[in-house]
Amino acid sequence: MKVNIDIDQKYDGTFVTIHAKEWSHELEELVKSLNSDNNKKIVGREEDKSILLSPNDIEYVYAQNRKVQAVIHNRTIELNMKLYEVEEILSGHDFNRFSKSVIGNLNHIKYFELAFNGNLCVFFQSGSKEYVSRKYVNDIKEKLIMGG
Repeated sequence: MKVNIDIDQKYDGTFVTIHAKEWSHELEELVKSLNSDNNKKIVGREEDKSILLSPNDIEYVYAQNRKVQAVIHNRTIELNMKLYEVEEILSGHDFNRFSKSVIGNLNHIKYFELAFNGNLCVFFQSGSKEYVSRKYVNDIKEKLIMGG
């Protein structure tokens, strides 16, 4: 890939033009990266402390009893956001919906097993596990096995 940068006073703002022979997975990732704010942090609460969470460290986020919680290395940290708000922020960081109440980080998955009822049981590198509803199984399998 060749990168050209042209800095000049004649430009009112910053814009990016991509020239390619055909659309590819690499281009899709590049566009995602340009459009997302990868430095964005999520603020969580643990006891009386506010904690800045990096999206890459989060294994999964779940909603239970009207509270949204993030799991990082077997620590549970409460978030003062709705699950759909967290999903919007994490969409550019390889997160995917697992069920109505869980969003998981695909980069933290160690392995998965298919259950008899069609659900998927996902095991994270930390040893935690979560279930993926049948509705989301095909999407996650496609992203894990074929890279999106």
